Amino acid sequence: MNTHMSSWSAAPEDFTTPDATALRRAYYAEVAGRYWKRSVTEAEIDQGMLDDPADDLVPPTGRFVVGRLGGEPAACGGIRLLDPATAELTRVYVAPGARGTGGGAAVLAALEEAARALGAVRVRLDTRSDLVEARSLYAKHGYAEIPAYNSGPYAEHWFEKQLV
Repeated sequence: MNTHMSSWSAAPEDFTTPDATALRRAYYAEVAGRYWKRSVTEAEIDQGMLDDPADDLVPPTGRFVVGRLGGEPAACGGIRLLDPATAELTRVYVAPGARGTGGGAAVLAALEEAARALGAVRVRLDTRSDLVEARSLYAKHGYAEIPAYNSGPYAEHWFEKQLV
């Protein structure tokens, strides 16, 4: 991926498009592989996507965003309303070869804009301890660690950012 002459864009896209699906599969392969400390099979990715569907990431209660580097899909993320004032980030992913080039910032900005459009005044998320790049990204962009707001089986850190 040539990052020198390219720039990032991020915009809402249906989570079922080929690009969005490929990014969601890459996200799942990475987070599951890091958790299990091994490569993940295609069948395991298929099952993981069935177990954690993205069907709530559509209006009027959510959005999915694809980030493109020089026009090529390289990042994604979703947002969904937990309640009328609180949105939750999910499936935030930047392809390994594109990390450190501004993709995370572009996707976060688009997701925060989507959250505002949905009426949210705050954004929350949970993540795991081993996802150090994610935790660093969130802290860099104004997300502060908060007490647990859910009891997800993989949640080890919780963050929140006020949008107003």
